[in-house]
Amino acid sequence: MKVLIAPNAFKGTIEADEAADIIRDALLEAQPNAAAKLSPIADGGDGTCYLLAKELDLPQRTLFSLDPLGRPVKGFYNIDSREQVAFLDVSTVSGIKYLNSYQKNPWITSTYGTGELIVSAIESGAKHVVLGLGGSATVDIGLGILRALGYLFLDENGRGIPVFSDGLIKKISHIQAPIRKPDVRFTCLCDVNNFFFGEMGAVPVFGPQKGLKQSEIPEFEKACEKVYSLVIKKSGIPIPDREGFGAAGGIALGLSAFFPTVIEMGAQWFFEKTGMESKIKNADLIITGEGQYDRQSAGGKGSFELLQLAKKHGKKIVLITSGEGGKDAGFDDVIQLPNLNIDDIKFKEKAKVNLFEAVKQAFSNSKLI
Repeated sequence: MKVLIAPNAFKGTIEADEAADIIRDALLEAQPNAAAKLSPIADGGDGTCYLLAKELDLPQRTLFSLDPLGRPVKGFYNIDSREQVAFLDVSTVSGIKYLNSYQKNPWITSTYGTGELIVSAIESGAKHVVLGLGGSATVDIGLGILRALGYLFLDENGRGIPVFSDGLIKKISHIQAPIRKPDVRFTCLCDVNNFFFGEMGAVPVFGPQKGLKQSEIPEFEKACEKVYSLVIKKSGIPIPDREGFGAAGGIALGLSAFFPTVIEMGAQWFFEKTGMESKIKNADLIITGEGQYDRQSAGGKGSFELLQLAKKHGKKIVLITSGEGGKDAGFDDVIQLPNLNIDDIKFKEKAKVNLFEAVKQAFSNSKLI
């Protein structure tokens, strides 16, 4: 039996490509005659462009950049020189993974480091930058990226405000554009379709996850509204709020004001670029998974989109996840992972053991294979 192993990342514990290896090893121990093909997936979340570039076998370029708080960190991007396209994830240097809980603070954190990677990619010949927006530590409307690209943000006295300044977003009174802006366009890959403003917008929904206190939400939203009006004024074009602007703290909103920018739902875009539908046609069984399958999953997450393709072609599909959310979603079987104690210093190692054992046990007795 031909088995396509296509997990998403198990967020916070196991990356998608490592999860695929573990699932294969467990499956073959339980069913030695299975023919396994690995194709880890992403949906615009953390690591999307890394996986895509790996699938497309694109060369990687590394350089030191700055993390969300301005500390040096090694970053990278992949580039297709022939097509003049660079692929990079915001999480590579601007990710929340770099911050301890007490360091999370959207008043300070910035996407400037991601902007440095983009500048390097442009200098390397890129005319098109594909950005995976998942896993960011910021709600800065892309101001950090814009600063790296030459835009200046001035206070009420016309003085430049340094990046990583506490409260930068509420100090801005003027925006100064570079004399010559870079010749580049962007494709932003999302795994959420939230607007930037509103009850389900970036600030109330994702702000607290990134360190914003509930009591600070009204003040932060007011500061964002002021910056939004300044961005529109400087760009000279109307920029109505839209789905996807809420991803990664409004990066696509800021970029849209000054550069040609397209927003794509990451799973569908990723599947098209990697030929996922063809892989599903050639498989007898698909195994996917993610850390927590819940109501947000049906909004464009990778496992849900894979389920739609599997059903389209009459293929059986198994989900690996924790929690109860996947049981009524339409999968042919759900392999349940035990809950983790994240206070255990070795919880990531335990997650890998749990994944292996759960898959091995499930396929030792499964009627699907």
